[in-house]
Amino acid sequence: MAIAAAAAPGAASGQSLIGMLLPFVVLIGVMYFMVIRPQKTQQKKREEMMAGLRKGNRIVSIGGLYGEILDIKDDALLVNVVDQGEKVIVRVAKWAVQEVIGKDNQPKEKDQAAG
Repeated sequence: MAIAAAAAPGAASGQSLIGMLLPFVVLIGVMYFMVIRPQKTQQKKREEMMAGLRKGNRIVSIGGLYGEILDIKDDALLVNVVDQGEKVIVRVAKWAVQEVIGKDNQPKEKDQAAG
């Protein structure tokens, strides 16, 4: 009888340990699907955008400069920031490109006006 009584508290503590760890495991799972996984997919899209940059693309930099890529170096871009008149060429770091505007190097305004 003493052996059975001694084993009972051990079994109860094993169940309480699982009960204490289960919320943490669930929280880690939720954090993975709510934070880490979307961040990885966003990072993958950004890397694809960076790899797809080419001459003639219209871009927006993280500083808010709109322009057209004239030349691509290893880690920098030469960007014309004036559409009409004189050329104002600015050197921009490749990582500073926020987005590529429009489809087929056309600005969004022309795409919307045509549609």
